[in-house]
Amino acid sequence: MMDKLLAVCIVCWLALAAVPAAAGDLAREDVAAHFPPPLQVGEQLHDLPAWPITSELRPDDGPIGYAFESIDLAPIPGFEGTPINLLIALDGAGNFLDVALLRQHEPVFLGGLGEDPLKAFLKQYQGLSLSSPISVGSKYGGTGAARDERRVVLDGVTKATASIRIINQTVLTSALAVARARLGFAGESHDGPPATVREDVFERLGFDELLAQGAIGHLRLTNAEVEALYADSPVAGDDPLVRADPDGRFLELWVAYLNVPSIGRTLLGDDGFARLQDRLDPGQHAYWIATAGREALVDDDFVRGTNPQKLTLSQGNTPFELRDLDMDLPRPADQPAFNSQLNVALPPISGLDPGGEIRIDYALLRKKGFILPELVFRQAALAYHPPARWFDRPPPPPPEWLQAWQARRTELMTIGAALLLLFTVLARPRWIVEDARRLKVFRWAFLAFTLGYVGWYAQGQLSIVQVTGAIKSLNAGAGLGSFLYDPVSLLMMAATLVTFLIWGRGTFCGWLCPFGALQEFSALIVRKLGIRPRRLPAGVARALSRGRYLLLAALLAAAAFAPGIAERLVEVEPFKTSITVAFDRSWPFVAYAVLLLLLAGVYYKFFCRYLCPLGAFMAIGGKLRLLAWLPRRSECGRPCQRCRHDCAYDAIHVSGAIDYDECFQCLDCVGIYHDAERCAPVMLYRRKGRQLQPAGRTVADPA
Repeated sequence: MMDKLLAVCIVCWLALAAVPAAAGDLAREDVAAHFPPPLQVGEQLHDLPAWPITSELRPDDGPIGYAFESIDLAPIPGFEGTPINLLIALDGAGNFLDVALLRQHEPVFLGGLGEDPLKAFLKQYQGLSLSSPISVGSKYGGTGAARDERRVVLDGVTKATASIRIINQTVLTSALAVARARLGFAGESHDGPPATVREDVFERLGFDELLAQGAIGHLRLTNAEVEALYADSPVAGDDPLVRADPDGRFLELWVAYLNVPSIGRTLLGDDGFARLQDRLDPGQHAYWIATAGREALVDDDFVRGTNPQKLTLSQGNTPFELRDLDMDLPRPADQPAFNSQLNVALPPISGLDPGGEIRIDYALLRKKGFILPELVFRQAALAYHPPARWFDRPPPPPPEWLQAWQARRTELMTIGAALLLLFTVLARPRWIVEDARRLKVFRWAFLAFTLGYVGWYAQGQLSIVQVTGAIKSLNAGAGLGSFLYDPVSLLMMAATLVTFLIWGRGTFCGWLCPFGALQEFSALIVRKLGIRPRRLPAGVARALSRGRYLLLAALLAAAAFAPGIAERLVEVEPFKTSITVAFDRSWPFVAYAVLLLLLAGVYYKFFCRYLCPLGAFMAIGGKLRLLAWLPRRSECGRPCQRCRHDCAYDAIHVSGAIDYDECFQCLDCVGIYHDAERCAPVMLYRRKGRQLQPAGRTVADPA
């Protein structure tokens, strides 16, 4: 009854109303301590949780960069369920000035590996450009970030792959938010990395051919069409030419992307295009803009080298600054007559996708009145998308979580094959269990695989931290997406959920738990030393077994209402010490894990049966079991007690019924059932010369 009530409590805790996500840790003075003079940190911006950084040496230049806390912009839950908080600084070009650790709750870095490997990882961001695709490798301790023309691969941290990938996603997501808001980076794209110009492709085309193919964007507005834009304004009807010449040309606008050789050489000539290429910085984009008609792009008051006030270029929801290049280049004679034309450029690192669609907004102005005229603006919009054949578009990189799955393909396939083998044996165990030696060899071999490969190598040890972390993430409204960054653990979770329905909790606790396997090897060593196993008194064993449910309830309550306490309580598990960091930890934690292993050598699987909160959670999940799959005879328990006495887990009652909440699915009793030399009822009937019927009384589960 107690564990059923606990199951209801778990559901209630998971359905708790969300609480506000954690806010930033720092005040302006705290941030300023990270940036000594001549750098100065200004007040936090009103529309963005970031602090502008200026320089005393260049007081008139405005911000040279921005500092911000990642938790304000990307509160992505970590492995333990709590977002990591980092202080990140970008310069005006989108390069990382620094990434510093403020606060983290990742179990592997709390008393395990320590924070030094994490801090060393974060140093790799310094000097990297946010415009370069940045991903994480699988190891730590190499040569640092590896760069090529397309990407940057950071050196990861061994035994902390999932946490490091979440941290990288935190850095990039928060930094991109600032770069898009303040540095002119393009908005989010669903097409992957920006396209690049195919410099080796050139087609000799005329102006009209470029126009027909969409390589030059074109907009024509008549007097009547412009008048329609002002129909709902106080200046409606003020243009006298609308009645006289409604179809007359008010504005004709052309735009073209000059970096493409087939476009730039046509509009500027070969020499002009070469001069333009020398003028542009790497990664800088240039456009040609021209107008004709009654409306002109610039007038006599325009100052060369400045921003054309009538133009706005945007892509997605992000506007970009345009600046006149102040280049009067010769132009071929076959072009139309323009009243104004400019070559304009974006900043060198803008984040614009030149192969994507852009929007040019042209500001139209009418005035009403003379002394203090009322200004009425309208926008004429031109969408422009240069032909795709002149661009290379690299395939979009997979999301960070999918990269984690691809990087661990070998481990996933190996563990998947092992799970398939185990499930086949459990579903059809007779051939394995009929021979006690065969079962012994298979079981010890699989436990060695679980400990060595799943646990120490693939880092697939499930933990109560994943349960408490899920509660924290749901409470913060962040969902469970962080689980995707640890594919091995997610595979183990999925396999365990499947086994709940078929065999109950025993499949994980008896076969797939690395620390459980380590306890069995500990018991084997202790027996080899001549120390006989012992059993706790029945009353003590029952009390301890129920106590793990209370411990589970305390952990779940702490995760929901006191996360700081939960972080300390989860250390009741020795999994991080013994499996995740392989005993490379401070001595109190190592001593605790060794003590549990020694107890397991004397009292079989002591921690699993009496202390493990994850085991209690598994027992509750095991109640989803649909089958009473362990075969029993009518003689089991009445009078035969052979299996009960042999069961090291005390999972068989005097009545002969199996207590599936305590069963670790070792298959020993199944082997006895199928072995005519060990099953007492079979042996007795054989002596009497009678045939024992295989189908006897079904022994019910204990109430």
